[in-house]
Amino acid sequence: MFSGEYLYIWQASDWPQWRHDLSTLAQPLADISRGQGVLLGRLADVGLALRDQASLAALTDDVLKTSEIEGEVLDVASVRSSIARRLGMDIGALAPVDRHVEGVVEMVLDATARSAEPLTAERLFGWHAALFPTGYSGMSRISVGRWRDDATGPMQVVSGHASRHKVHFQAPPAAALPAEMARFLAWANADTGEPALIKAGLAHLWFVTLHPFDDGNGRIARAVGDLFLARADGSGQRFYSLSAQIQRERKDYYDILERTQKGSMDATGWLAWFLGTLGRAVATAQTTLDGVLGKARFWQHWAGTPLNERQVKLLNRLLDGFDGKLTSSKWAAIAKCSPDTALRDIAQLLALGVLRKSAAGGRSTAYELASPAS
Repeated sequence: MFSGEYLYIWQASDWPQWRHDLSTLAQPLADISRGQGVLLGRLADVGLALRDQASLAALTDDVLKTSEIEGEVLDVASVRSSIARRLGMDIGALAPVDRHVEGVVEMVLDATARSAEPLTAERLFGWHAALFPTGYSGMSRISVGRWRDDATGPMQVVSGHASRHKVHFQAPPAAALPAEMARFLAWANADTGEPALIKAGLAHLWFVTLHPFDDGNGRIARAVGDLFLARADGSGQRFYSLSAQIQRERKDYYDILERTQKGSMDATGWLAWFLGTLGRAVATAQTTLDGVLGKARFWQHWAGTPLNERQVKLLNRLLDGFDGKLTSSKWAAIAKCSPDTALRDIAQLLALGVLRKSAAGGRSTAYELASPAS
């Protein structure tokens, strides 16, 4: 898999002179442009409030999935509440938020809402400190807000058991990082002539190849990519999530990354994958927008119907895509009420025609929305 006399791309004699075949990438670039045009055209017709809801949905997905790629599962309600509060959006009762959720949200919003501002070492240090507010990654103390020092050995991406692990990639030595990061940041903030989406793909690849921190490099690389995508869009408001699409294609992501990092300076293969994934993220955003519009139509339809806070909360959970079947016991657990109260809430909604019994069999009766949300 490796090329010539070197194993990793940063050891190549022409590092970091990235090359790509623009003719090969012309079609995916055109496809993305067309998909973005359709999406933005729909968003232009729905009004500010619904655009905000679509952006909230995309940003929530982005924060959740960029962490999930690294094996961390964040609470959906906490993430949504944190983003809504920072954007000044009213979404009703806010869920409690912990420091870890706040840190990821801070990084993603800073990257996207302030994309036009220069990318600097201090800004990256701030993102890193936000991701690791305690100075620990799990049980391990790490260097926070500064480049790694390789005190415990070279930075490697490995898999498998500790006694038989496989090394997928080894990053440049820590001693080279000040010069390497200075070169990367100079390129990031200069007008270097590449199409904006190509630059976003190269920025992601270049940063994750340098792997400049003890931990959090993947999440920060995706935030760097998001910053350049926001620059390409000319907007700090996000309506699609590349991180969510990468999570759906996680194995392919790691495979193409490893091949590229052990290949030549021709990044065409990586960029083709990056652009294809981005195009699928934009297409998925159309489905997300359908959900936002469906939710708005649902509440417009039932606007005159008196409902209690528990009913509104559970109906919103169903509209947002409830995981599994909604039963009276799950209702009681989520709404923090007694089983009898849950049954009364459900019975009222059945009588109104808001809910209906699910046709799916099972030991417990399940419920679903009677009125389509679209």
